[in-house]
Amino acid sequence: MPRSLFFRPRATLAALALVAALAVPAPGWAQSPAHDGLDAVVWSQTSVEFKAASLSAYALATLRLDQALADKSWTAAPGEQSGNYGALPPAIILDIDETALDTSPFQAWLAIRDQVFDPKAWTAFVNDAICTAMPGALEFAKYAESKGVKVFYITGRVAEEEAGTRRNMEALGFPMGGNVDTFLMTREKPEWTSNKSSRRAHITKDYRVLLNVGDNFADFTDDSRGGIAERMKVLEAHKGLWGKQWIMIANPTYGSSLTAPFNHNHGLPAAAKRQAKRDSLNVWKGP
Repeated sequence: MPRSLFFRPRATLAALALVAALAVPAPGWAQSPAHDGLDAVVWSQTSVEFKAASLSAYALATLRLDQALADKSWTAAPGEQSGNYGALPPAIILDIDETALDTSPFQAWLAIRDQVFDPKAWTAFVNDAICTAMPGALEFAKYAESKGVKVFYITGRVAEEEAGTRRNMEALGFPMGGNVDTFLMTREKPEWTSNKSSRRAHITKDYRVLLNVGDNFADFTDDSRGGIAERMKVLEAHKGLWGKQWIMIANPTYGSSLTAPFNHNHGLPAAAKRQAKRDSLNVWKGP
C-alpha cells in the first residue's frame, strides 16, 4: 500500500468521496433527453447570430421592395404570374412560421420532452397565440403596407388554426388585409394543399407579387420534396431569384432540409433517420 494512503486515512477517504461525487451527474443531467433539435433551438432562441440573420434578411427585403415597386416587369411568382401583370396592384407573400412569427417555444417544448411533431399539440400552441414576431418581420410588413403593398400570408397552418393565427398576428400589429382575406391557410379550399403554388396563383389573378419571403424551400417552389441532389438542381435553376425576388430566412429547427437526407420518409425509425443524416455528410478523413 502506498505510504500516502497508509499515513493519511482521513484525507484518502475524503478524496475518494470527492471522486465518487464527481462521478455522479447532477440530478437533472441524467434525465435530459438527447434530442436532435436541441442545438438548433438554442441557436434560434438565444443567439445574436440568429437575430442578426433575420434582421439582415428583412433589411434586404426592404431594399428589394423599393426596387420592385419601380420595375413593372418585376415578379416573385414566375410560375404563376402571367399576362399584363405590370398593371396589377402590388403584393408580397410572407410565410408565417419562422418567417413572420417565431414559433421556437414549440420547438423547445419538443426538445425538452424528446418529442416529435404532434399536430394536436401544434394546434393547441397556435391557439395559445403567444408567438412573437421574427426580428425585422413586423417592421418590414408595416413598411410594405405603408407603400400601398398588400401583405398576404401563405402558411402551412391549416384552416382550423386561422382564428388563433389571426388573433396572434393582430395583437402584434401585422397588417390584416382589411376587406381582403390575406390569410391563405392549408386546406382552406380543397385545392389548397400543403403545396403553395395554387395559393400563389390565387393571388396573382389580382396582384403583382413583388417578393416572396420564407424559411423553407417549399415556400418558394413545389419542387422541394426530392432528395438532396434533386433539391440542389432546383436551387440552381432558380439561382437568379435568390436574394432578389425570393428572400430566405434561416431556420435550423425543422423543414424539408432536415428530411431530405432520408427522402422525407417520416415513417422511418428515428435511428434510421439519424443514420441517413450522418451518411449525407461530407466528412474530413481525419489526421
